[in-house]
Amino acid sequence: MSSLSTAQILHQSLLRLDQQSYKAYKQIQGRYQFPGFTLLIDHVQGDPFAAPSRLRVLVPQTEAQFPSELYRSPSREIALRDYLNRQFDRHSADLHERRGSGKSGLIAIASPKQEVLERSAVWIDEQQVEARFVVGLPARGRTILGRQAAELLCQDIPDIVRRSLLFRALEAEAIQKHVEIIEDADWLREQLSSRGLVAFIPDGAILPRQSGVNDQPMARIAQSTSTTAIPFQSPDSLRVMFDRPNQGKITGMGIPKGVTLIVGGGYHGKSTLLRGIALGVYNHIPGDGREQLVTNATAVKIRAEDGRSITGVNISPFINHLPQGRSTVQFSTENASGSTSQAANIIEALEIGAKVLLVDEDTSATNFMIRDRRMQALIAKDKEPITPFVDKIRQLYEEQGVSTVLVMGGSGDYFEAADTVIAMVDFQPQEVTQQAKEIATAYQTDRASEGGTTFGTITTRIPVSKRLDAPQPKWQQGSEVPREDRSPKLKVRDLDELVFGGEAVDLSAIEQIVDVGQLRAIGAAVAYLQQYYLDGKRPLVEIVAHVMLDVQRGTLDALTTYPQGDLAAFRSIELAAVLNRLRTLEV
Repeated sequence: MSSLSTAQILHQSLLRLDQQSYKAYKQIQGRYQFPGFTLLIDHVQGDPFAAPSRLRVLVPQTEAQFPSELYRSPSREIALRDYLNRQFDRHSADLHERRGSGKSGLIAIASPKQEVLERSAVWIDEQQVEARFVVGLPARGRTILGRQAAELLCQDIPDIVRRSLLFRALEAEAIQKHVEIIEDADWLREQLSSRGLVAFIPDGAILPRQSGVNDQPMARIAQSTSTTAIPFQSPDSLRVMFDRPNQGKITGMGIPKGVTLIVGGGYHGKSTLLRGIALGVYNHIPGDGREQLVTNATAVKIRAEDGRSITGVNISPFINHLPQGRSTVQFSTENASGSTSQAANIIEALEIGAKVLLVDEDTSATNFMIRDRRMQALIAKDKEPITPFVDKIRQLYEEQGVSTVLVMGGSGDYFEAADTVIAMVDFQPQEVTQQAKEIATAYQTDRASEGGTTFGTITTRIPVSKRLDAPQPKWQQGSEVPREDRSPKLKVRDLDELVFGGEAVDLSAIEQIVDVGQLRAIGAAVAYLQQYYLDGKRPLVEIVAHVMLDVQRGTLDALTTYPQGDLAAFRSIELAAVLNRLRTLEV
């Protein structure tokens, strides 16, 4: 059968289905050969208002012709896949035409934002390019619109493939730039530790964003406004230089290992700088302004999180006793306070292997951060269970090798503990370490150090072998499928909530989840580890490590039973953070 004839068969089948019941669309599920590519219809939606149909296209490299040098390394491969994903997204949006009820006429692929992540939407190797996307098969009500479906599948999709997945149709220079910038960013991140750094912010970087809901750089705000961003410039004393593999020399501010304070007046850019550092664990697209800003890959943003669930965490390094004799060595609560949640967030991060903590006083519990001399005099230590972070921050670095970057605008009690002090003045950094030390000497706080001479113990936790998905709603109970064999219900609501089983997990405080695809993948990973590794014998850190290794060996497809195009790579830190917030977790 010729390639043209199978495409014709699909076209004729769709015309024949015109005006039939929507369920008749199930007949088109299968594989179709088009000129230059193969179309796979993996799943057909049940009605026009249901989740759209899942499709794939496979383009052989004899047709796609992408030079192997563009994907010769993991870094380059991810960058090229990201570029093709964005091209497919752009061209499918251009061709999207509403064709009936519900999702009719939709053609959509995972829609990337500013970050360059490994995603399951596009794959490439020496044999082929694969793109995974969804389509809303056209209908009016629940009646098939066959002619519109034929236009969508047999005209629009081939057009998108020709525009976005063939090397000859794309700008070779733009692809090369995209790949090289990402490869250089990965290289820079790998150099940080050997250079004694935890982060690097290049000269000329644009850190401010357009708004809290628009992550594009402020410099791109419409010309109708006068708001512009000031390019970042390192102070001479902290400037470092790197010679990148592709783009050569680059200079900028290196943040050394140890304890770094970011100080300054309100609205001068302290939190903006910290936010940029927090997102430096990811690569960014050319033109983002942060594309060469890199941070230690294990850096974790820490904050207070009132109301979160905590399970069996040893928070005794920070809180050594509680009223009614409650234990803090294996502390659990369904409704954490600001201080207990911040303590748990730090200990959980250390447990999973974080080597850099990022803390902003604006999102911290005041009583966790500082207890000054006057409060010490009024409330004796035996009446105050909290050891403030100021008394543990140096022990964390000296004993655990964990650096901290701390935004602090309201208290100078951290001056003594700091190795580096950076003042933000009119959105520009100045190193003021010497001045801060002189002030600390001239104005003694006379506060007594609390919490002992060592940091304390980080206890390894072993999760209990049990289902993590909460009991199903009553209407689902009584199913013929045994509960232990059923896949957990998974649903993602933007970036701040994951429904796992019967539980809605609030993730709004996990600030380094940046893509809904990451959350979908994390949900799949929790279901996966529940099935394969939750045996009551393995520590949580080992369970997470096994999952990450399986993903590394088998790609994101290792987590799912069928090809999904809406997953994005995540860190072990965020996977553990989601696990730790499940109210069904027991250790």
